[in-house]
Amino acid sequence: MTEMVYGTVPVQSGDPVLPRWWRTIDKWTMSCILMLFGVGLLLGLAASPPLAAKNGFEPFHYVQRQMFFGGLAMIAMLITSMMQPSLVRRLAVMAFGVSLVAVMLLPFFGTDFGKGAVRWYSLGFASLQPSEFLKPAFVVTAAWMMAASQDLNGPPGKSISFMFCTFIVVLLALQPDFGQACLVLFGWGVMWFVAGAPLGLLICLAGVVVLAGAVAYNNSEHFARRIDGFLSPDVDPTTQLGYATNAIREGGFFGVGVGEGQVKQSLPDAHTDFIIAVAAEEYGLFLVLVIIGLYATIVIRSLYRLTRERDPFIRLAGTGLACTFGIQAMVNMGVAVRLLPAKGMTLPFVSYGGSSIIAGGIAVGMLLAFTRTRPQGEIGDILLRRGH
Repeated sequence: MTEMVYGTVPVQSGDPVLPRWWRTIDKWTMSCILMLFGVGLLLGLAASPPLAAKNGFEPFHYVQRQMFFGGLAMIAMLITSMMQPSLVRRLAVMAFGVSLVAVMLLPFFGTDFGKGAVRWYSLGFASLQPSEFLKPAFVVTAAWMMAASQDLNGPPGKSISFMFCTFIVVLLALQPDFGQACLVLFGWGVMWFVAGAPLGLLICLAGVVVLAGAVAYNNSEHFARRIDGFLSPDVDPTTQLGYATNAIREGGFFGVGVGEGQVKQSLPDAHTDFIIAVAAEEYGLFLVLVIIGLYATIVIRSLYRLTRERDPFIRLAGTGLACTFGIQAMVNMGVAVRLLPAKGMTLPFVSYGGSSIIAGGIAVGMLLAFTRTRPQGEIGDILLRRGH
């Protein structure tokens, strides 16, 4: 507890891996992640039985699968958090290449599972959504490119990362998966800003995004339908947004009681995209605020620890991962309360999903690896090393 309050003990050379990892890891962030996973299992016990009965499975079929995939995610998180940043970077670059090829091949070998968007590979026993793994891998790869561009005579990393970002966004928009496309663009934009992008270029980029949104609205029925539904002054009570809005209203401050909620009977995505509606109805505003607090703690603590980091790659990659993680949670909850258009985005570690939770475990494992306490060289030594 002393370390959690006053900070970690400086790392000592020659220490075994596990004691060194335990001293240098951000225990508050890791604890919040574990609590989010626990909340997800708790809500899954309430949300998944109606869907399991509808599909002919055992009542807790989806909870058991969530425990299995979540266990894999926690293992991936712990293993990744023990790695050195250089190893994380190398593995992320390889994962970026593999996942990018996988996304490119989706139109030929992927499936939509009747949801109107070709985002998954069917593996028989499970499905795989490669864009979930592409997202953190691209953030780390783009951070490496941007950091390299800051070296004397370095490559044009910012321009190269921008071309990759544009290509990925177009690929995802064609699925269509505008939610993941926005997350990739947001993560890259945050890192570009931290790396020193001029404000004028950021304003131009925002203008391009608005223009692209107008083009998508006029040419994509899927996109236009979601925007029209969001802008409509009336909410159809028989739609997913209608059910979710009513459930949140009914929950009040302390909820209607454990197992007493009705939204899970009506929402087909109650255990995934609209899990926060189940939390609000059965446990009330109290649990929702706890969930928001856990996400805020993870993001704020990670960004605070990164402000003390002098390695530009670690600072950029950690910032991109933390902000992408936080904005995904914000978008999911914003959709449920109708502050944002529907995007089909999971709530990290709380929603049901194999690819999303495993990829999330890898992403936060990278973040924990980047925010570990490590000896920082003098700034003059770092500048001198760059000069050579």
